[in-house]
Amino acid sequence: MSYQVLARKWRPKTFNEVIGQQHVLAALANGLRENRLHHAYLFSGTRGVGKTSIARLFAKGLNCVNGVTAEPCGECEHCKAIEEGNFIDLIEIDAASRTKVEDTRELLDNVQYKPVVGRYKVYLIDEVHMLSRHSFNALLKTLEEPPEYVKFLLATTDPHKLPVTILSRCMQFHLKALEPQQISAHLADILQQENIPFEDLALDKLANAAQGSIRDSLSLTDQAIAMSNGKVTLSVVKEMLGLLDESQAIDIIYALQQGNGEKLMQVVNAVADKAGDWDELLREVAENLHKIAMQQLLPQPNIDESNQIGFLAKHIVPEDVQFFYQVLVTGRKELTLAPTPRMGAEMVLLRALAFHPKLVNHVIATEPAQSAVENATKSSMPSAAQSVHAIEMPVVSQAIKAHYQAKKQPIHQDVPHQANLQTTQAQSLEQPAEALVNSPVLNALEGLNQLGAMPSPSASEKKSLST
Repeated sequence: MSYQVLARKWRPKTFNEVIGQQHVLAALANGLRENRLHHAYLFSGTRGVGKTSIARLFAKGLNCVNGVTAEPCGECEHCKAIEEGNFIDLIEIDAASRTKVEDTRELLDNVQYKPVVGRYKVYLIDEVHMLSRHSFNALLKTLEEPPEYVKFLLATTDPHKLPVTILSRCMQFHLKALEPQQISAHLADILQQENIPFEDLALDKLANAAQGSIRDSLSLTDQAIAMSNGKVTLSVVKEMLGLLDESQAIDIIYALQQGNGEKLMQVVNAVADKAGDWDELLREVAENLHKIAMQQLLPQPNIDESNQIGFLAKHIVPEDVQFFYQVLVTGRKELTLAPTPRMGAEMVLLRALAFHPKLVNHVIATEPAQSAVENATKSSMPSAAQSVHAIEMPVVSQAIKAHYQAKKQPIHQDVPHQANLQTTQAQSLEQPAEALVNSPVLNALEGLNQLGAMPSPSASEKKSLST
C-alpha cells in the first residue's frame, strides 16, 4: 500500500474531529438537525484551516443514507463515496482552472437535472474568487433561486474579491486561523497514534511555523519525519526551518538596551555563520519583544527573573520595548529593497541602536555642559568680528565711544581716576595709551566737559542773545 501523507490521512471524517472553528460547526450542525438549510454557503479563511473539509462534511450530512443529520454514519456507501471523492452528486470545481464564462454556463446547464443517487446535488466551488466577472454574472440568477435539490458550497481565501451581489446571496462563515497550542496538541495526538517519537519543543516550532494552518503543520511534520529518519527532534526542526537559537534573539535585545554595538555585531556574525534567515531573525526578536511587553502588562506567576523574558521585563522600560518593536516591524518591510538581506537586517538593528531614546537622552544631557565650557571660552576671548571691527574703527571714533561708555558708568572717585578708566578702555581696544592721551581729541573732549559743567543761561539771557 502506497504511503499517504498526513494531511490526507488525518482529514476529519466527522464534525467532532475538526480542530477549532466551533462557531461554524455549531451553526451547520443546528441547521442539519432542524432541517433549516440555506441554498448557498460561503466558507472563507486562510489556507489549510478546513474550508473544503467542512464543506465535504456538510455534503456528507446532507446525503447520508440515514437522512439529513449532523452526525453522518461514515459507513454507508454515500459517506464512503464522499470520503473517497467519487460521489456522483458532489461536483467539486476548481474555479482557478475554470474561470471562463463558458465553463460556468456548462455547469449551470446541468443544474436542472436532479441528483442521481443522493438527496441533494451539491456544487463545491473552491477558490471561487478566481471566477471572471462574466462568470459571476452568469451565476447570479441560479445562485439566488436554485432548484430545491441543489446546494452551493463556495470556498475562498479572499472574500473581498467577490462581488457584493454574490456575498448577499450566501450564508457566510469565516474560519479563523488556529492557535499554535491547538496545532501542537493536534500534532502530538497524530504522532502518538502513528507511533512516531517526538519532542514537545519541536512540535511547538512546527506549530508556530504553520501560521495557523493545520495542513501546513502536517506537511512540515511529514518533512521533519523524513529528515530525522522517523523521529521529530528540535535540532532537526530548527535546521529544516532555518530557525535561530533562542539565545541569539535575546542577546540582540540585551545589546540594543545597553547600546552595545560591538556585542550586537557579534550576534549578527554568529547568525551569518549559520546561514540564518534574516527575516526570521527580526521576526524572532519582535516575538520576544511582544512576550516582554505582555509580561510587563500581565505578569505571569510562572515567569520570574530567573527566566530571560521575566528578567528583561523587569529591567527594560515599556517605552523602549515599544520603540524596538516598531523599528523591527517596519524594517522587515524594507528587507526586499536592501542590496542584500543581511545588509537590510543590519541597518534595521543599527537604526534601533542609533535612535535608542536612552542613548539620545544621554547625548542631549552632555550637550549643556559642553556648551557652557565653550561659551565661557568664547566670552574670555574677543571674537574675530569684534577684533576686525576694532582694527578698522578710526581712532577718533574709538575715543568718542570710550568716552560715552565711561560717562554711562557712575562716578565714585575723582577726575584723575576717570582719566585712568579712559586710558584702560583705550588699552583694551589695543591702541597705544600715549597716542590717545596726547592727542587733540581728548583735549576737545575736556572742553566739551567744561562746557557741560557751565550753568545753562537764563530766559532773559537767551532773549538778549537772540536779539
